[in-house]
Amino acid sequence: MNIEQRSRTLPKSLLAALQKTPVRYSKSDARGACMAVASYNVHKCVGVDNLFDPERVASVIREIDADIVALQEADERFGHRAGLLDLHRLQRDTDLVPVQPPMHSKGHGWHGNVLLVRAAAIRHVEHLRLPGVEPRGALVVDVEREGLVFRVIAAHLGLLRRSRALQAAHLLEHALAGQRPTILLGDLNEWRVGRRSSLETLLPDFGPIDAAIPSFPSRFPLLALDRILASPHELITTIEIHDTPLARMASDHLPLKARVDLAPALQRLPC
Repeated sequence: MNIEQRSRTLPKSLLAALQKTPVRYSKSDARGACMAVASYNVHKCVGVDNLFDPERVASVIREIDADIVALQEADERFGHRAGLLDLHRLQRDTDLVPVQPPMHSKGHGWHGNVLLVRAAAIRHVEHLRLPGVEPRGALVVDVEREGLVFRVIAAHLGLLRRSRALQAAHLLEHALAGQRPTILLGDLNEWRVGRRSSLETLLPDFGPIDAAIPSFPSRFPLLALDRILASPHELITTIEIHDTPLARMASDHLPLKARVDLAPALQRLPC
């Protein structure tokens, strides 16, 4: 079967991978007050070579050079769920400050979710338990930057479609309750778009839902499990994977990076 024949049956993300075509979402040029955000499932710092190497993951985070980074699977899964990265060294090297985990936690984050922020003030943090079969959570953080307070939701959704649909609806409630511009990012474990997607409940508030950029598995990206969405949609101007030799080795996911233009939200502020 050739590529043309495959195109009739395969999703666009799979077809793009087979064609080895770079996939990138680009809406328009930013008008100012732009920042970079990224999502990265670090797979407990175990690379595709099965080596546990937190410094390699930290090097990828330095490569990404984003102002806000959401990490998933940054803590041990069982036991004390201790954090796996040297966040103090990472902060020294990048100026990325970790949002504080819950009190008495030995981990970096909440259910393995960590949010790192540069050149911004943290106004509010909520640790959200998500419904579903597996224990899952999200960080809901209000951030102030460039005179604008906006909400960032960092999440890792479940493997079961029914659970993901419930979790997406739960996240939507918390996003709308803040009545702020909101960025939702993380490993949402959903590669489908359209009515079959468990993320459909986020429409029409969040977008671009159809910007499904393959990020998994890292050596040959086929599935768009990692997403960066915003409300309002026009905050996001570009989305692309961070694809380097080091990133392809350090985790089974490639980082996803987006440019966010704060100008549309800033223009809505009262004079």
